[in-house]
Amino acid sequence: MTSNASVMDFLSSWYNRFEELPTGIKIALMVLGFIVFWPIGLAVLGYLFWRNEMGCRNKHSGSRQGCWGGLNKGAGGAGFSSGNMAFDEYREATLKQLEQDQREFTVFIDQLRRAKDQRQFDDFMADRMRRKTQENGSSSQPEGGPSSA
Repeated sequence: MTSNASVMDFLSSWYNRFEELPTGIKIALMVLGFIVFWPIGLAVLGYLFWRNEMGCRNKHSGSRQGCWGGLNKGAGGAGFSSGNMAFDEYREATLKQLEQDQREFTVFIDQLRRAKDQRQFDDFMADRMRRKTQENGSSSQPEGGPSSA
């Protein structure tokens, strides 16, 4: 029988070897694990996500800022700094203008829909009144109609 210490030493040596591998090889091992026996691939995938090697914050990227560089949550959380202040100001102004245009366009579309609905309602009411007038006009004549005698 083996002791717990020798099993831990064995696992520790495998972990250290796996840790030294480049991420590309780890991904290849994950794919191979899915091909051979899916729980192995799932375990490797879980490990890679747990170590942030598959997510946006790759430890080899030299930055912990995420996938898109340095996203700031400044003006509505919509942008990130490019490093050029003039461009950042231009981009902010452009985004604000686009948001304003979008609000105005939404109001315009709502007005068009309201006008279309009003026109359809007016047409319906006019048709209804026309039918009522025709029904009243035909019912006001006597049953037998005019006599020709």
